[in-house]
Parts: sequence; structure tokens; C-alpha cells
Amino acid sequence: MSDIIKLTGLRGMVARKMAASVQETAQLSFHTDVDATALVSARAAWKELGKKVGYEDLIINVLPALVARFPTFNAIEEEDGVHLSKDVHVGCAISVGDALMVPVVRGCQAKSVEEIAAARRDLVERARAKKLAVSDMTGGTMTISNLGLTRVDYFSPILNRPQLAIIGLGRIRKAPVVDEASGKVVARSVMGLSLTVDHRLIDGQPAGDFLTALAEAIETNTSLPD
Repeated sequence: MSDIIKLTGLRGMVARKMAASVQETAQLSFHTDVDATALVSARAAWKELGKKVGYEDLIINVLPALVARFPTFNAIEEEDGVHLSKDVHVGCAISVGDALMVPVVRGCQAKSVEEIAAARRDLVERARAKKLAVSDMTGGTMTISNLGLTRVDYFSPILNRPQLAIIGLGRIRKAPVVDEASGKVVARSVMGLSLTVDHRLIDGQPAGDFLTALAEAIETNTSLPD
């Protein structure tokens, strides 16, 4: 006799939403490596001050400037067309038990790193306590999925419909890198970075440009404490 997992309740809702996302869009994923040295240093600087700022918060903080250059990546598809959003509302994928929740950090363009971190931490705590409201999980304009605590380097996150883009964060690991200045091989902190887009609306070249710009923003991260 085998055990049965029924696709009901929240698990069933997530399953239906994932299936619909794949069936209704043309999903295409891109992957790259990021030199995470600056990212690791920035997080360490916040930690030294006793501030709970995570890698995800630091990356969310660079998105508003980025989507100002690439507005299609911060948009929602509606029946009458694609609505570009001036506000950056970032969904954060959270695994809770056997379910996946995506609460939204709203108005990131107007928040500091600390405010983003506090808002995301509140959402995570309420998600684990099963106290999220429906309003907490709607209205996102793009999403981040973080598998940095696993051994996954790259993955192809599924679009959180009706959004057009989702960013995937892999683990940060030590890897040999050729230093451009000296030409020597050195050990650096490297993070896998992934991007999935709806290819019906976003072509490969702009997707590659966006991922490149995001990687460069992470590598030159200046979100340090004042």
C-alpha cells in the first residue's frame, strides 16, 4: 500500500497556478555567474552593526534602478495588454511546509535596505505562522526565488503569472576566478544567478541585457551602512 499526496487546499492551488503558468506562457531561462565578493562584504558590514539584512534584501535594493532602464521586466500582463509599473513590488518565494507562498514587499523604490529587510522579515515570519492575508500575496510586479541555502547553483524558476520575469538566486560558493588586473587565478565568492522571462513579450537580447545589468549591479553593490 502506498501513501497518497492529494493536490488539495493550498498545495492544490499552487499546483494549478504552476501548471497554468507553464501552459499559458513561453518561458525561457538564462543563467550566469556573479562575483559575490561585494555582496558578501556588504552583508557582513550590516551584520557587524547587528542589523538583519540578507543577500536577498541587498539584491532587491538594486532592482528599482534596474527596472527604470528595463521597464518591461517590472510589468503585469492583463487582458488589454502589458501594464508597466512605476512602483516595484517584489514577490519573495517562501517554502512553508509542503506549500509555496509568494508574499510581496511593496514599494521597494521608496524603501531603504533596512526597510526592505524589515518588510521581508515580517512577511516570512507571518508566512511561517500561517498569518498571511491574500492581500499580502497579490500585486507583485516581479519575483525573486532564493535557493541559496541549498547546493543548487542555477535553476529555471517558473513565472509567477501574470508577471513577466522572475529572478533565481543560487548558492554562494568559493570558485577559482581569473583576476583581470593581475591575470592570476584567485578564489572568489561566486553566486549562480538565473532569470526566467515570458518569451512572448520579452526577447532573448533584452533578457540577456537585463541579466548582465543585474549581475553588474550585484558585483558593484554599494548598499553599505551609512
